[in-house]
Order: sequence, then C-alpha cells, then structure tokens
Amino acid sequence: MHRLEIRPVAPGRDSGPFIRFPWKVYKGDPHWVPPLLREREEFFDPARNPYFELAEIQLWVALQDGVVVGTISAQIDHAYQEVDPGTGFFGFFEFIDDANVARTLLETATNWLRERGMKRAQGPFNFNTNHECGLLVDGFDSDPLVLMTWNPERYPACYEAIGLTKVKDLLAYWLVPGPIPEQIQRIAEWVKQRYPELRVRPVNLKDYEAEVEVARQLYNDAWADNWGFVRLTDKEFTKVAKGLRPMIDERLCYVVDQIDAQGKATPIAFSLTLPDFNQVVKPMNGRIFPIGWFYYLTRRASIDQIRIFTLGVATAHQKKPIGALLYQKTWEAGLEMGIRGAECSWVLEDNTRMRGAIEKLGGTVYKTYRIYGVEL
Repeated sequence: MHRLEIRPVAPGRDSGPFIRFPWKVYKGDPHWVPPLLREREEFFDPARNPYFELAEIQLWVALQDGVVVGTISAQIDHAYQEVDPGTGFFGFFEFIDDANVARTLLETATNWLRERGMKRAQGPFNFNTNHECGLLVDGFDSDPLVLMTWNPERYPACYEAIGLTKVKDLLAYWLVPGPIPEQIQRIAEWVKQRYPELRVRPVNLKDYEAEVEVARQLYNDAWADNWGFVRLTDKEFTKVAKGLRPMIDERLCYVVDQIDAQGKATPIAFSLTLPDFNQVVKPMNGRIFPIGWFYYLTRRASIDQIRIFTLGVATAHQKKPIGALLYQKTWEAGLEMGIRGAECSWVLEDNTRMRGAIEKLGGTVYKTYRIYGVEL
C-alpha cells in the first residue's frame, strides 16, 4: 500500500519541488511548452510578485512514498470577493495518472477554502483570470500559444470523476491569412467616415510607461463587466507590463485616440497582439542558461504565428464598432509580416459580440478551455 501525504509548501524558497513537478507529468508530451524556471521562481516569490499582497494563497505537494506525485494551490482573491463573495480559487492542479491523488489534493484545497468561509471553489486559475487559467478540454492536436495553458488529455475526465462540474468555457479561435474579409473592411471604412475624429496609431515603445498607463486605464474600464474580471492594481499592472515588454512588437499593438477640437488625444481603445514566443521558449526546456539565450536570440525572427491577446474599447464607446479599426490594422500587419496564422484567445463562450466579430473575420473555434467548480 502506497503512503500518500499532502504537504503544505511555503511560496518562495521552498517552492522548488512544486515548480519542477510538471516536468514529470509532461515528460514525452510533444505539445507541452516548459515554462522558464527563472520566471516561475519569481512568480512564486511573495517578495517579487505583488499578487501575494492581494490574496491569501496556499500551495501543496502530494508525496507518495516520499516522491512528488501532484500539486495544487488554493487562493482567496480579496478583490474578487467584492464581485462574487464566497468564491475561492484553485490552480496549478497537476497530478500523475491516479484519481486518488487528484481527489485528495482537491479535497485538501477545498477544505482550506471552506475553513476560511468560502462557499464554492472554481478553477483552474493560476492565480486568477489575469493569469493563465482554464483546463484544455478540446484541441489537443497542436501546441498552446504564448501565455495559454496546456494539460494532458486525461485531465477533464478526472476532474469530472472527482466531482468538478463545468462553470464556463473559454474559447480560442484560429484565423488563417488572406484578404481581409469584406464585411470587416467595409465596417472599418464606415467608422473612419462616421467618426473622423478617431485615429489609430501603433504603441510608442519609446514612451512605454505612458503607454502602460493608457492600457491600464482602458483595461480596468473595458473589462469591468466581464465574468471573472479582477481589477489589476497599479503595482500588478506594472509587473505584468514589465513581463510583456520583451515580447511586444510595435507592428502588432495599437491605440485608438479620439481627437478633440483643440487637437488633444484621448485614448478610447487598444489592442495587444503578441508574437508566439512559445515557438522560441519550447526548445529551451525551461532554462535560459547555458544555451537558452541562443534560442531566444536566433529563433525569434522565425516566429510565424501570433496571439491576439486583448482588445478593448472604453465603456462609453462600446456601442460603436471601433473594434473593426483594430482588426483591420492587425490583419494588415500580420499579412506584411508573413504570419501563417493567428489565435484570438480567450473569449467567453457567452460573449456573443466578440464571438460575432471574430467569426466575421473567418475565425473558427479550435481549442476550448473550461473553468470547473464545486460547491463547498
């Protein structure tokens, strides 16, 4: 009889086994993209990740006969309690092919949440919707794009076997290059004529701090009513922006300014599209040294797919089809760069407006991620 022990882990210097366990789960998986160990160590360090100031977090590892066989986290996001009181999160839920290990880990996390007054648990969130989230349930035939999750095909059945049920699906669309769809082109041109005060410009990386502030204000406004949204603090947004900076290409990121009679520009929409750096990171196997920098420096020019990461319009302007301007610019840039495909992700299954716009562009759902939950 194997002895199973669930051991709490202190974030920071004691989280090494927790961070490295996925290499055991995904060994031999042709589609897994190993995270960079240095980035993961920083992410789980309370001194370097401002999210630890905003949530109560606990990590665990499962050990079977002294060997790590699973991991899980539980977190109570204090800001999210204002949106959905009584909902706690679980994440970083990885386990060997053993339902008992998975069940025991989940019970540990949900008991911890229950003891702290939570009424339900939802996940996987690593740590909330501003981070990687969702369990892949369909679309296992290709690599995940940058900042998207990946998991074994056996996980969904195991989730359901241990009592988790669907809460919400998150969709990833795939777009192939070609002439921009006539309908989007027509709408974009109509917007230009109807609202001549609007100007689309690329982000200015030479004034990155100012552009980050534009994005922060628009992000916290445009997504405020979305399911699962958690407002980013200034410190968090600065941290995220710093992490994204090496991946940002000015040709793929745009701001829509509204120009008043005095010539003052007010940003009212923005889009952020990222080159798929997973194509570079994957062969690095989590390590920058000794040869990781070689891959980073030599292979980034060969990236041939992109992820439309976020696109938002200020609440006061959301009834105008301003998004068409951003779709048009991004599409044209992708063609000029020779991109072979683009992912739009993630989109809530019930976000009919965004889904309709992407489908007008010819996008088709090719991966589905799921948030699961359980009542406590």
